[in-house]
Amino acid sequence: MRDPKNVVQVSSLSKRQTQVSIFIIGILFFIFGFVSWVNAILIPYFKIACELTHFRAYLVTFAFYISYFIMSVPASYLLKRTGFKKGMMTGFWIMSLGAFIFVPAALTRTYEIFLMGLFTIGAGLAVLQTAANPYITVLGPKESAAQRISIMGIFNKGAGILAPLVFAAVILKATDTHLFAELGSMGAAEKATALGELVRRVMVPYLCVGSVLLALGFLVRFSPLPEIDTEHESEELAAANTGKNTIFDFPHLVLGAIGIFLHVGTQVIAIDTIIGYANSMQIPLMEAKTFPSYTLAATICGYVLGIICIPAYVSQVNALRFCTLLGTLLTLLIVFANGQVHFLGHTADISIWFVVLLGLANSLVWAGIWPLALDGLGKFTKIGASVMIMGLCGNAILPLVYGWMADRFDVRTAYWVLLPCYLYLVFYAMCGHRIRRWKP
Repeated sequence: MRDPKNVVQVSSLSKRQTQVSIFIIGILFFIFGFVSWVNAILIPYFKIACELTHFRAYLVTFAFYISYFIMSVPASYLLKRTGFKKGMMTGFWIMSLGAFIFVPAALTRTYEIFLMGLFTIGAGLAVLQTAANPYITVLGPKESAAQRISIMGIFNKGAGILAPLVFAAVILKATDTHLFAELGSMGAAEKATALGELVRRVMVPYLCVGSVLLALGFLVRFSPLPEIDTEHESEELAAANTGKNTIFDFPHLVLGAIGIFLHVGTQVIAIDTIIGYANSMQIPLMEAKTFPSYTLAATICGYVLGIICIPAYVSQVNALRFCTLLGTLLTLLIVFANGQVHFLGHTADISIWFVVLLGLANSLVWAGIWPLALDGLGKFTKIGASVMIMGLCGNAILPLVYGWMADRFDVRTAYWVLLPCYLYLVFYAMCGHRIRRWKP
C-alpha cells in the first residue's frame, strides 16, 4: 500500500526533479525497447530452430503482446493500490521470471514453453508501460507531451537498434549460414542434434537478462523517482467531467486506444517482418539482421525532428497528421514500387527501403495519440492509460494477419494489411481526437 504522504503534485516538482525523473523513465524505456525489439531476430531464429511456418513464427509477437490486453487493467488497479514505484518494481520482477522460463524451453526445444516465457515478459512490460506512459505524459505541460514522449522514443528505439544486433552476435555464428543451407539434407537425428544446439544458445543471454531485470526492480523501488498524484482533479476539470462515470464516457480515449492498436501493429510489422522480406530477395539472415536497425534508425530521426520542432514550429496534432499520411503513401509504394537498387552495401528491391521509411512515418504517431487521448481524463488517467496499453495487443494480432496473408499469398502482398490501419490513423489525427460525445 502506498503512503499518501509521499505523493506529490506535478506543479510542485523542481526543474531538477523533473529532469531526473525524465532520465529515470528514459532508462525504463530503454529496457522496454531492448526486451521488445529483440523479437525481430527471435522470429526468424525460432522459425529455423523450431521448424515453423510464417504463421506459427509470428506467434512470438502474439504471445508477447496479447499479455498487454490481459494484464493492462489489472496493472492499473495494482498501480492505484501501490503507486508507480512499487508497481514498476513488480513489473520488472514479472519480466525476470519470463526470462528465466527460456532456460527449460531451450533445454527441451519446446516452442510452447518459449511462448509462455514471452507472455510472462510481456505481462511485466504491461505493468511497466501502464505506469511509465501516463507518468511521462503528465510530467509537464500537455502542449510539449509529444516532445517528452519523443525523448522516451529515442531511448526505446536506440535499444531496439542494439537488441537484434547484440542478440544475433551472441547466438549466431559466422558458420551458421552454411548450417542453415545444409539442414534440408540432414537426417532426422543429425538435424535434431544441430537444431538442439542452436536453440540452447539462448540460455546464457536470458539468464543474464533475467538477473539484470531482477536487480532493476530493486533499483527503481529505491530510486528518487517522485510519486505523482493523478487521482485528484482541478475544480474546472471536475466540472467538465460531471456525469462521466466510466472510462467509456470519453470517446476520444476509446478512439485513441483503437488508434494505438493499429499503430503498434503497423510498427511491429515494419520491424519484425523486414528480415523475412529481405530473405525473400535472397538476402541471407546474417546480412538481413541489420534491416530492423535501419527501420529503428529512421524512427529515431523522426523523434529528433519531433524534439526540435514540437511545439516551437509545429503542433503535435499536425505532426501526427503528417506521419499518418506519410505511412499511407509508403504502404502503397511498398506494394507497387519495383526495381533493384544498391544501397548501404545491400542489393535489394527498392520496396524494402520504403518498409525502412515506415520507421519515420511511425515515429510521432505514439507521441501524438497519447496526449490527445488522455486529455481531460483527470481521476480517470490511470484506468485510461490501461485502456491505451490494452491497445498494444495490436502487436499480437496484426503480425498474425500479416503471417496468414504471407502464407496464403506472398510476403509482399501481405503488406496490404497496413493500408486500412493508416487510413484510420489519418481519421483520428484529422478529427477523431476532437470527439467528446458519442451522440451529437
